Amino acid sequence: MKHVEGLLRPAEELASAAMFVLCAGLLFLRTDIFLIPHDLRLIVIIALLIPAYIRLWQGIEVLAYRKGLMRLPAWVAASADIPVYNDKLFLGKGFQFLPRHTQRLYDARQQWAEKYVTPSRLYLLARRIETRNESTALGRWLAGKAPFFNNSPCALFNGPLKHLNPVPPLPPLGGDTRMHGVGISEETDCLLPMSARAGHTLVLGTTGVGKTRLAEILVTQDIRRGDVVFMFDPKGDADMLKRMYAECARSGRLDDFHVIHLGYPDKSARYSPVARFGRITEVATRVSGQLEGGGNSAAFKQFAWRFVNIIARALDALNRRPDMRSIQRYVTAIDDLYMDYCLKKLPEQSPHAMAKVVEIENNINPKDVPRHLQGRQPRVIALETYFNDNPSTDDVLQGLRSAIQYDKTYFDKIVASLLPLLEKLGTGKTAEIISPDHQPSDDRSVVDWREIIMHGGVVYVGLDALSDTTVAAAFGNSMFADLCSLAGEIYKFGNAPGMGKVKPRNIMIHADEFNELIGDEFIPILNKARGAKFVVTAYTQTESDIEARLGSTAKAKQTKGNFNSLICMRVRELATAKIMTDRMAKVNVFDITPDSGATDSPGSETGYSSSNKDTKTSKESLLVNDNDITSLPIGQAFAELEGAKIWKLRFPQPSSVGDEMIPDDVQNIVDYMENTSKATVNKDQWLQESLAFKQSLQDAEHHFNDAMFDDEVSHGTA
Repeated sequence: MKHVEGLLRPAEELASAAMFVLCAGLLFLRTDIFLIPHDLRLIVIIALLIPAYIRLWQGIEVLAYRKGLMRLPAWVAASADIPVYNDKLFLGKGFQFLPRHTQRLYDARQQWAEKYVTPSRLYLLARRIETRNESTALGRWLAGKAPFFNNSPCALFNGPLKHLNPVPPLPPLGGDTRMHGVGISEETDCLLPMSARAGHTLVLGTTGVGKTRLAEILVTQDIRRGDVVFMFDPKGDADMLKRMYAECARSGRLDDFHVIHLGYPDKSARYSPVARFGRITEVATRVSGQLEGGGNSAAFKQFAWRFVNIIARALDALNRRPDMRSIQRYVTAIDDLYMDYCLKKLPEQSPHAMAKVVEIENNINPKDVPRHLQGRQPRVIALETYFNDNPSTDDVLQGLRSAIQYDKTYFDKIVASLLPLLEKLGTGKTAEIISPDHQPSDDRSVVDWREIIMHGGVVYVGLDALSDTTVAAAFGNSMFADLCSLAGEIYKFGNAPGMGKVKPRNIMIHADEFNELIGDEFIPILNKARGAKFVVTAYTQTESDIEARLGSTAKAKQTKGNFNSLICMRVRELATAKIMTDRMAKVNVFDITPDSGATDSPGSETGYSSSNKDTKTSKESLLVNDNDITSLPIGQAFAELEGAKIWKLRFPQPSSVGDEMIPDDVQNIVDYMENTSKATVNKDQWLQESLAFKQSLQDAEHHFNDAMFDDEVSHGTA
């Protein structure tokens, strides 16, 4: 019957193969009883063995198919075994999922197929014996472990005995192995063309299903291929750091490997998110971009942007490098920056300007000080008096004066929402990384994205989000804003400005726990940085994580729409599974219904008539259903590649063999990350901390909102 494979059944071919072999054996022993001439005996035997081989092979295929539905071969790959191509990306082993695989999966889930896809009684008995004898040699043998301890004289027999276990336990991968078993015989290497990868890749999967292990495989190839690699890891995965170090060592790229880790500042490289800019206004955007911008908060955000921009412009004019520490200082002490700038500009204003200011300062009458200058230093009052009488056209000075002319208490109110963020970024050990002081005595490297890209570097960024979500998100978003700005420069001028336009390098950005990093600064990298060779691979758990982070369904859809390749591992949220299944075509699956019957026929020769027939019916089904996505085993995925190809994939479990070259300083960071991951702080706790911090900002903004606008009216500016 057409369209019916019938693989899920007893291997009847083995019986016919045995009969062919039996006949050939009898013919070889007793040719005379078959009345076949002796000269033709060999020809007839070969003629019998050929169909015997064909039927035996067909029977073995049926048995292998049934076995593959329940147990997949273990696949552990050392780093050296992962293939690397210049124009392709190795994703794992798999097969293109076609309608015939949907039919096979449908058949395997029917009631009549249970005996082929459920463990045998012998297997269940072995598991019960194993459970009751965990500490004995028998229990360890049944569990697939060495039955004898290494210090035992019988340890010599461990290897042979392990392979004699007739019912070894299934791998601890969970899920429904039938989804890959339906195509295990067609499995091949899945290679994604680099041209398709340029459209960015989104990896979805719940906790513990292998997202980070997949990231290791992809990062390994990118490093060995020679690309620029940036790995953003909010939670801090120790295995990922070890893998990147080991791959750089194997590839001869250790000199270009940098580690930025907020939780380990003593060993971390340093990076200022506002030190490099194309336009000075970018500094204010990166700092104030972390604040809430909806409703009444928008006014606070705009005020904060303006004052940070005033500070950044003044620092730049004074030939000082803006950083978080200096911005924090001058937001609360704008008078000091104002005086420093005036001391530089006064000689340009007039040779006698400074003497005039000193004279005014010595003759200040407190009763004559304007209201907005009350409480300020005498030198500030004198400078303001001088510039009122001798106006300057310097736009930086005008900006500083506009900040000084606000009442000091009012100024503190309108920047209140900015101060908690600046204090987190500009104080403590974090400030040592985010605000590098460039002292010769400090041998920690200072990372600059431009330099890293020009020299083909590899950077691991550990944001330590389990300890402080707010700092991690703010630091990460500032990095992305910096990268986005750099992408525009690379697109226009290449990797080496001033040396002619150079073809951009491939810049591979891996963003683990993507939902903790996504923000308004990241979206332009997805939809506008492709021309600068930025390739993003993002890893997250659910669709809701992205929407919750962005606070907008429209922005979440915009973000997801920028990923041309989708890899979906096991998820628990149906809405997330639908990101994959909503793109699926509908196919027909068939049911075969046997129909037999008998009817009395008194006047006929036999006295009855019978009928026996099979009825084939069809119905529509998605190529891949929602429950297929939610039932995937660990380390497996469905992938939509190159626009329309649906692949069923499985990934190797990485092996650490050969990764023993980790030095002490990197090992210290690894130990810290492993200890942090074992801490009692869980995702719900640090999510609550993040929400509490945001709520505190909103409360501060609402508290000062009325006062701010009342003061604006009193100043005649509202």
